[in-house]
Amino acid sequence: MKNNIVITFQINEKIRRLPLWLHLKKCIEATLEAEHVGVPCEINVLVADNQTIRAINKAYRNIDRETDVLSFPMFQFEPGKLPKDLSEYLDPETGLLPLGDMAISYEKAKAQAEEFGHSAKRELGYLTIHSILHLLGYDHVDEGPMKKQMRAREEAICAKIDLER
Repeated sequence: MKNNIVITFQINEKIRRLPLWLHLKKCIEATLEAEHVGVPCEINVLVADNQTIRAINKAYRNIDRETDVLSFPMFQFEPGKLPKDLSEYLDPETGLLPLGDMAISYEKAKAQAEEFGHSAKRELGYLTIHSILHLLGYDHVDEGPMKKQMRAREEAICAKIDLER
């Protein structure tokens, strides 16, 4: 299955972009597989600095501060229960399921990795998995069962690709 994963880097910091691109792509594909998404998807990812994330957060959520990751789903799916027939959701021109967009703060991910005592690679992978789950309908508005379900899925997917804490 050929997903169209577009990753754009908008950060000033010198990083090795190809390894990071491959890592994020691996995390996205592992999440899609774990969630049994049986059609090729289109996903746009922006890896940005805190200033850019803050501007996006203010523009779209009216929250004037940076955050680690923002998710913009194209559809409202029920968590863990994708429709069996996704054909009505496919883009007729590409045949892809346009799941949505995500923006990750590279700076925030690095700071959180240090705070939590693990690598930036693990944190960026976790945030990517977290965001894909949002695109697939998961949420964590409160401490209820949906948050527990989402956390369990995140940890299971991280374990599958050796990103445990």
